Amino acid sequence: MTRALTLGETARTVAAEFAETAARYDESGVFPHENFRKLQEYGLLALTSPVTYGGRGAGLADAATVIGEIAKGEPSTALILIMQYINLATLPGGRWPEHLVRRVLAHAAQHGALINALRVEPELGTPIRGGLPATTARRTDEGWSLSGRKIYSTGIAGLTWCIVWGRTDEENPRVGAFLVPANADGLRIEETWNPLGMRATASHDAILKDVHIPFDHAVDIRPLEEWKDREAGQSVWMAVLLGALYDGVARAARDWLVQFLHDRKPANLGAALATVPRIQQAVGEIEELLATNARLLRAAARSADAGEAPSSIESNLLKLTVTENAISAVEKALKLTGNHGISRNNPLERHYRNVLCGRIHSPQEDTVRIAAGRAALGI
Repeated sequence: MTRALTLGETARTVAAEFAETAARYDESGVFPHENFRKLQEYGLLALTSPVTYGGRGAGLADAATVIGEIAKGEPSTALILIMQYINLATLPGGRWPEHLVRRVLAHAAQHGALINALRVEPELGTPIRGGLPATTARRTDEGWSLSGRKIYSTGIAGLTWCIVWGRTDEENPRVGAFLVPANADGLRIEETWNPLGMRATASHDAILKDVHIPFDHAVDIRPLEEWKDREAGQSVWMAVLLGALYDGVARAARDWLVQFLHDRKPANLGAALATVPRIQQAVGEIEELLATNARLLRAAARSADAGEAPSSIESNLLKLTVTENAISAVEKALKLTGNHGISRNNPLERHYRNVLCGRIHSPQEDTVRIAAGRAALGI
């Protein structure tokens, strides 16, 4: 009898397939539809949705395992998958109408439907730094009419559902989430995404012009003062999964480096670069960073799964530490490989471009360290 693959083995199998086309997606910046068809085929798209909603009920540790492996193959796919996993895991038990939670999660489990939040705006930037969004929901006789522009809309080209961050047009505006089908009349995509790395997320602008939704699709709107930082449970999911993604990119870089150092045999050395003590020490420095990441990610995920999630401040510090370690690891690999490392003929330069994107995710370095410092100082 054939043994069933473990979750990690399944993810590695899929990631190996994704790695074969990763360079093509990086060059084109096209949304990787085929990758998500494969993820659905392998039962990974609704991994974190509770079993009662048709998913597999996986916790954070399992989700991080999958994200880390997928990121080694094609990290843009992994980033879109992170947003899927967090939403499917956290929507049940929240403030959304139950029938809409069931509809969205069933759609994901049965048809591979993707969901993500559209929050960032040209003037506002990221909402985590405060301020009212310009995207406005106007009350109509039938529901709400939304208009506005969202930028850096991760995965917009492949989404089925959009959670749009907006404000009402009331005298005392409420702020929050409006559930919008991605194929709604009045929602269009403007292809603006042309970044250094993570190019296949297809995170273009989403433009809403009088998009009509029912009343109950204002799924969670509140006075602005009721919105604070992410709750500890959501913070640790975001921190661990983003950390796992960029750690996965660094591990892909390390794997390529190790093979290169065994294959490269300069004539003046008469042996592989891997035999040189200075090279061995440098690779050891990379291993030091990755081993630290593994311990941090594993401990945080296990704590969260046990109902003991670290504080938001601690989670954000973890994300910062892991992503900076990942960037440093890839930089060390580039330093060791010289022209070979920066050649477009090798994947290391692509891994470097991708891992640098670890610095752009909210909350960013200044916000994280100021919050930690203020807490330590009792301010």
